[in-house]
Formats: sequence, C-alpha cells, structure tokens
Amino acid sequence: MVKIKPKLSDEEKRLLRIRNNLNRVRPWFRRQEWFRYKRLGDHWRRPKGKHSKMREHKGYRPPVVDSGYRGPRKVRGLHPSGFREVLVHNVKELEKINPEREAARIASRVGVKKRMEIEKRAEELNIRILNPMRRGD
Repeated sequence: MVKIKPKLSDEEKRLLRIRNNLNRVRPWFRRQEWFRYKRLGDHWRRPKGKHSKMREHKGYRPPVVDSGYRGPRKVRGLHPSGFREVLVHNVKELEKINPEREAARIASRVGVKKRMEIEKRAEELNIRILNPMRRGD
C-alpha cells in the first residue's frame, strides 16, 4: 500500500521541514534534580525555588522550557507527515475526515475486528491511517 501524502502549500512544506529539523536539535527538558531523587521522575516541571539556578537560566544548568523552542505557528500541531490527526473510534467517524489534509489515528480502545473494518473503509475513502495494524511481524 502506497502512503498517502497531504496536500500542502510550498510554504507549509518549508515550515514543516524547519520544524522537523528543530525537533532533532531540541534538548530533552528534564525536571530540576531529576537525577537526585528517583521519586521525582524526569518529566518536566517548571523550577520554582527562590534560589533556583535553573529558574534563573544559569548556563551550567539544564535548559528550561521557553517559547523560543516552539515550531512555526502554521505547522504547529501537525503530524510529522504534514497531516492533521483525527482520532477515530468507528467507521462512521471516517466520513467526516478530509483526506487531503487530515489523517486518522485509530483509538487504542478499538478492538481488532472493528480496527480491520476501519482500515478497509479508510482504504476505500483514500484516508491515511497513522497507526495501522502490524502485518507480517
């Protein structure tokens, strides 16, 4: 099966390339002192301490989430392929999708039987499924 591509303007294609390159060099933002206490985990939390060097953006501390790390506004929220993702739970929801700009992501709660029906109907409607069922593994 050939992967369907979205219909994007030249400007959107350029911005998507820029965003995908930015994603490659964007640092992994970790919580302050994630390495020190296992219970903290490494998921991001904003540093709030009065004397926090990380909050003050000291150079020898890890990077802090900032608006300067965001991607271009026009392509924000798009899948790396360029499609806008639409969560699908049943075959009826596929009818509302615009195949030129949107792609379907089948919800995790959908079983194998219904998933196969959704994938079959999506192929008829020429809609791309972002998480197809694995075949031949």
